[in-house]
Amino acid sequence: MAKQHVSTTINGEAVEFLCETRQSLLDVLRDELDMTGTKEGCGTGDCGACSVTLNGDLVCSCLVLGVEAEGKSIQTIEGMAQGDQLHPLQRKFLEHAALQCGICTPGILVAARALLARNPDPTEEEVRYWLAGNLCRCTGYNKIIEAVLDAAREMRGA
Repeated sequence: MAKQHVSTTINGEAVEFLCETRQSLLDVLRDELDMTGTKEGCGTGDCGACSVTLNGDLVCSCLVLGVEAEGKSIQTIEGMAQGDQLHPLQRKFLEHAALQCGICTPGILVAARALLARNPDPTEEEVRYWLAGNLCRCTGYNKIIEAVLDAAREMRGA
């Protein structure tokens, strides 16, 4: 099968790649670009482990074709930290022990960042609603919610 050339921006950097037209964005990120931070959980868009933002919209990268990234801006977990400086959400997840096995964590962090970009002062209910598409089999979610709310406070300077 012939591969298609795609030009896009990933985490602020111009990127070009070749992919098959049926290849998911998740597979392109992991297999073609060696960006393995985005995880595959279910492959059907049900768990949120593969969450990225595409032109600012939160999407499951397993449900988006790589060719659909043409001309678009993608943000992945690899773009959260600035060098050695963790994003406040990443720090708060560590401080609150809001992770265990790590499969869901990148997707939850990307989703939480998208939430806080839209709503810097969410209620607990809003955080729970926003993250409802991200499944975790290891935690009870409370530490995740606490970490997101704590990061939101810090990011607002509260």
